[in-house]
Amino acid sequence: MREFVEYLVKNIVNDPNQVDIRMKEDPRGNLIEIRVAPEDIGKVVGKGGKVIRSLRTLVISIGVRIGMRVHLEIIQENSYAHAGN
Repeated sequence: MREFVEYLVKNIVNDPNQVDIRMKEDPRGNLIEIRVAPEDIGKVVGKGGKVIRSLRTLVISIGVRIGMRVHLEIIQENSYAHAGN
């Protein structure tokens, strides 16, 4: 499943060398974390979240077929929360 998601994401972004897909177990099942270059986050999310929503639907559907609970998250490295400046 990780390899499949990696293949899809690498074909969406401008910089496929920066794609890092990690799979972990968490209380909800298997978590697939997607990390991409900061300038490619918008491509993975898509307008109105359409691309990530489609990726999630596809991965969940495949997971159901193989008996695996899977969900996706986009991880933004070096993102900082700015509080009231």
